[in-house]
Amino acid sequence: MTDSGRGSPANPAARFSETEQRVYAAVASRDGMKAREIAALLGIPRPEISRLLFSSALMREMCYQDRDYRWHALIRQSAPHEGLYEFSGWYGSVGEFLRQDEAEWLARLEEGCGRIGRSLNDTRGLIHSFLDCRNTMAGLFRDLRDMMPAPFEDWELAFELRLNRARYIRIYTDVLLIAGDKAFSLEFKMKRRVDPQELLQAAKYVPYLEIVLGRRIDVIPALVLTGTQELFDFVPLEGTDSVIPVCSGNMLFNVLNEYMGFLG
Repeated sequence: MTDSGRGSPANPAARFSETEQRVYAAVASRDGMKAREIAALLGIPRPEISRLLFSSALMREMCYQDRDYRWHALIRQSAPHEGLYEFSGWYGSVGEFLRQDEAEWLARLEEGCGRIGRSLNDTRGLIHSFLDCRNTMAGLFRDLRDMMPAPFEDWELAFELRLNRARYIRIYTDVLLIAGDKAFSLEFKMKRRVDPQELLQAAKYVPYLEIVLGRRIDVIPALVLTGTQELFDFVPLEGTDSVIPVCSGNMLFNVLNEYMGFLG
């Protein structure tokens, strides 16, 4: 996470040691590894590796061992990130998203939410908020087509990412957009003004995403307020020296441009 980035006042991922995170990254970046292979790769004694594989909460919650005693991560640190589908209401490429009309996209999102256990109680306008979120992202990609020279349709996109089966690793993200070495974790609110608690919510899961996606990806949280227009600002995160980008839906392009430099 970059300096103007953001983080929570107390990093919840700090409960995992540097060695645990290195072991997890080794497993997550490959298609199955035995303990001896991990030990050789990292230069850590095999007994220490074996102990971590079976005792670390990070390994227990985010990895599994197959019948050949090889360890695999539930979400791979590769592009595309295999496993994200299993925790998302909708997951695919930007190109796939753009080829689906609203009804098809919503039907697939609703099916996916049922699969991951995401409540679809619509008493507070949940479906309307889904569509509002979709329209905002579609508008972003229209802007990109007009202003960005490089192709973006192979970027990964997840709506309603809910990693909540674990005790120590939890992620709740409205939209995750993975663009090369940048991942934008977007918290959507159909509001006009910034709520400090919602700003904290936008940053809360960044440390977990950094572990799951790997160190080569810079995770950038943002709060998107779709009840207003022409807003783009950096707002201080209470209790820290960090700031969070906050934008209206029609200014979301500016968040990406800030970190990817489309306009030079």
